[in-house]
Amino acid sequence: MIINISELLSTPGKSEYYEAPIEMDAFELNGDLYPFSKKEPVKLTITNTGDREISVEGSIEAVLAAPCDRCLKEVLVPFSLKVDKVIDLKKTDEDRINDLDETSYIDHSSLDVDRLVSDELLIHFPMKILCREDCKGICFKCGKDLNLGECGCDRESLDPRMSAIRDIFKNFKEV
Repeated sequence: MIINISELLSTPGKSEYYEAPIEMDAFELNGDLYPFSKKEPVKLTITNTGDREISVEGSIEAVLAAPCDRCLKEVLVPFSLKVDKVIDLKKTDEDRINDLDETSYIDHSSLDVDRLVSDELLIHFPMKILCREDCKGICFKCGKDLNLGECGCDRESLDPRMSAIRDIFKNFKEV
C-alpha cells in the first residue's frame, strides 16, 4: 500500500496515524519466497518534525512460513518489529547512497508500506531457522528425517577431499 504524505509534508509539526495492510503475499530473500501465514495491518505514526524531516514510528506484526535449515519442515517464524526512523528529505539520491541510507520506501511524497515491511524483515530475518534446537536434520544418503528415527545408512564416509588431512592425522597418531 502506498501512503500519500504530501499534505503532511506541507505542515510542520503535523502528525498522522495510519493502519495499512501488508499487500505482498510472500517475503523474498535471495530468490527464496517465504509466504506470510499471518499478517496484521502495519500501524504507523508519521510526523513532520520540520526542516524537511519526518519521523516514522510504528509496529509490524507478522508470521512467515520458512523451511527448517536442517530437516526442511515448515517452521512459523514470528516477527514483532518496532519501527523508529527519522528521514531527512533534503538529501539527494546521491547523498543517500554515500551515507548508506537505504530509505527506498520514501519517494518524494509517498511511503510504500510493503517496501518498509520488506526492509525491516530483511534486517531482522534470522541467520538460521530450526524447527527445534536439537534438530538432527535429514540423512544425506537416503533423505530420511533423522528426527523420526535412524535410517541405517552408513554416514561415516567422509568427504574424499579431506583424505590428505586424514593422512596427516594418521601419521601424528603413530608417533
